[in-house]
Amino acid sequence: MPAAHAYHDQAGDVFAAHAADGSHNAYTDRPAMLTLASDVAGLRILDAGCGGGHYAAELVRRGAEVVAVDGSAALVRHARALLGDRAEIQQHDLDTPLEFAADASFDGVVCALVLHHLTDRAGFLAEVRRVLRPGGWFLLSTTHPTSDWGYFGGSYFDESWVGFSMADGITMRFQRMTLESLMTEVLDAGFVLERLVEPRAVETLRAINPERYERLTGRPSFVALRLRRP
Repeated sequence: MPAAHAYHDQAGDVFAAHAADGSHNAYTDRPAMLTLASDVAGLRILDAGCGGGHYAAELVRRGAEVVAVDGSAALVRHARALLGDRAEIQQHDLDTPLEFAADASFDGVVCALVLHHLTDRAGFLAEVRRVLRPGGWFLLSTTHPTSDWGYFGGSYFDESWVGFSMADGITMRFQRMTLESLMTEVLDAGFVLERLVEPRAVETLRAINPERYERLTGRPSFVALRLRRP
């Protein structure tokens, strides 16, 4: 089913194109998240909020069995075009229960740059914990609170919903979140923190876009967590 804050229609097309080779996704968040995933061969992984399928494609390439879901029909279409029949892909609103997944049915869950769009984060985190097997891992990335503070101004502790201009007049809404709130929510959901990283652009970007490389290595844009279900 469609999600209220997903990248629908033209926004989905714009996001998929950006995610393919954009500096924030392809050279910053995605490398960090895949490093946190480490060896995934033989694992069954849920890509929750799969976007255009770029994380899922790399996980599959590394030997994982992937189920990928997104609330946007446009992004599901892009993910299917990229992955074909190499992954199970379906449209699903992450603000609703993951009814397609049985308890303890995944070894890992990846949720890249999605949490700040959800209106029922507590419900989503509870569902992730339910579908993970005991000992399974949960990789989560979101916008860095200090990056949002620097961009929108005001109080760092402001957790209001804001609009961010993407391109072509497209504005996406998300909720600002402090680091304290993020950590409290995932720990209260029953996860154990294994690692926290603040992704920086990989060296490859320096030759492609030196100015963007300097910016993405000099200030934080995202925060990424590796969590575990006890």
